[in-house]
Amino acid sequence: MIDVADVKKSYRSGERTVEALRGVTCTIPKGRFAFIVGPSGSGKSTLLYLMGALDRPTSGQITVSGTDLTAMTEAEQNVYRRDHIGFIFQAFNLISNLSAVENVLIPYLPRGITPELQARAVELLTQVGLGGRVDHRPYQLSGGEQQRVAIARALIKNPEVVLADEPTGELDSKSGDEIYRILRRLQAERQTTLVVVTHDRRFITPSDLVLEIQDGLLKVHESEREHNLSEAQV
Repeated sequence: MIDVADVKKSYRSGERTVEALRGVTCTIPKGRFAFIVGPSGSGKSTLLYLMGALDRPTSGQITVSGTDLTAMTEAEQNVYRRDHIGFIFQAFNLISNLSAVENVLIPYLPRGITPELQARAVELLTQVGLGGRVDHRPYQLSGGEQQRVAIARALIKNPEVVLADEPTGELDSKSGDEIYRILRRLQAERQTTLVVVTHDRRFITPSDLVLEIQDGLLKVHESEREHNLSEAQV
């Protein structure tokens, strides 16, 4: 589904060059719930943004369902993000003068809203527990409710991939727990590939795929190393 091959990313910061990623290779299978973890500044958000074509690697290749993101022009990346990727950020990024349902429909506003899209947005808000608040504006919603609107917005285009960057970072623990319950339920129902950057490992379950980044490199755990060695010996 998502294949990352020897991806490096560096950028200039004043007089020095920062190597955010130093050669990351990994695969996230279709329909998996995956976490990218690591300390602050390790490169985990950089990797997530590259997977979503929000940025371009310095070198290496990223393909999603066989589509080479690194070979796209900027215009092609814009269309790809619009049509295929759902994003959930730590900041909810809602527009204050729009209602909840209008915020969900933001990806379609430039092309026009059909009755079918309107109905789908209301249904998504109902699925995340906001069926009675579709006309509320962000200031009338709690932080957890605003993030639910952001989740519905990410799912409105039925994306093959949803990328979430610290989706509970601005929420209290109770609201955070509820957001993950919603994410897991919707991911299981839709079989969406969902990749989450987090610093909070308590949301990770044994069945999840975990990619740990440290100093711009993918950290290989002992169990994985033993598995790779045993496969090589077969």
